[in-house]
Amino acid sequence: MPSPLDDWFKREILVHEAALAGYLRRCWPHADELHDLRQEIYVRVYEAAGKALPGQPKSFLFATARHLMTDRLRRSRVVSIEAMGDIESLNVLVDEVSPERWCGGRQTLKQLAEAFDRLPDRCREVFWLRRVEELPQKEVAMRLGISEKTVEKHIARGMRLLADHFYSATPDPPAVREARRDIDQGRNGQQAD
Repeated sequence: MPSPLDDWFKREILVHEAALAGYLRRCWPHADELHDLRQEIYVRVYEAAGKALPGQPKSFLFATARHLMTDRLRRSRVVSIEAMGDIESLNVLVDEVSPERWCGGRQTLKQLAEAFDRLPDRCREVFWLRRVEELPQKEVAMRLGISEKTVEKHIARGMRLLADHFYSATPDPPAVREARRDIDQGRNGQQAD
């Protein structure tokens, strides 16, 4: 004998079966999973209605469908740790770091440290907070007592100076000399921030 919940389910949910099937066909890329997906939606709706009947059954049905598809997509993107646990069994060549690459990396890191040390003090401080510590621009501005626009300018200047250091043949490229001159002028009271 059908329960009142069964009657409600037939009357309010199953009448939308064709619309739900069309919605799932349009939105779900795996046609072979549509039947199982629809059944799982019905189970979720039925169990939720057993606790409290939704005020708008059709909206609840489609919201449940949308949430279930989102959950499935999210789960499909997660890579199992067990699947990647035994890398040797995958017969994949692992790129070992050669002594040359290791040494080249160390040299590049040393160049970056030298370039970073040559940045003007305030520029270096802003750059460190924003790019290394990854603080939001607004927080950097508040912490240093400067405007967000000034933070942007220091970041742009820092990027330009670092790029000049790496890609210029001269030891002190023109942009570096110009930035140092601007900073020195700022120390003499000609610059607001």
